[in-house]
Amino acid sequence: MAETKPQNLANHTRFDPLFHFFLGPVFILAVVLSLIHFFAHLGEGDFHDHFHAFLIVLLAVALLVAVFKERLYALKVQDRVIRLEERLRLTQLLADPLRSRIPELTEDQLIALRFASDAELPKLVERTLKEKLSRKQIKQAIQNWRPDNWRV
Repeated sequence: MAETKPQNLANHTRFDPLFHFFLGPVFILAVVLSLIHFFAHLGEGDFHDHFHAFLIVLLAVALLVAVFKERLYALKVQDRVIRLEERLRLTQLLADPLRSRIPELTEDQLIALRFASDAELPKLVERTLKEKLSRKQIKQAIQNWRPDNWRV
């Protein structure tokens, strides 16, 4: 079995092949083809044909929206779990003055901090609170990357 490269800022994003390379493109193509069908037959046929073509477009758009909403729901659940995990981790690793400030961290900040090693986490949390760092800035500041291989 091939070894995986250590995770870092440059390679931490991941693709879900079934979603990104199959479901997404198939449903986008369905919307495009249904629109082509609708406009190609706009001048011919009766009301029933136009209504049928419109319903196909409506169904294709609804299915595309449903697929993307399902994806977003799953990501939101992952974000909530990460937020909980990181709050527990911070409670264990931070000293008292910083521990009381955990609620000040935003969801984006908590999600980014999960990549920081235990050793650098306290100083990075302090800097994040002081400078109000964004998710991207936090990730760029991390020296010792802690991989998250569960996120999709």
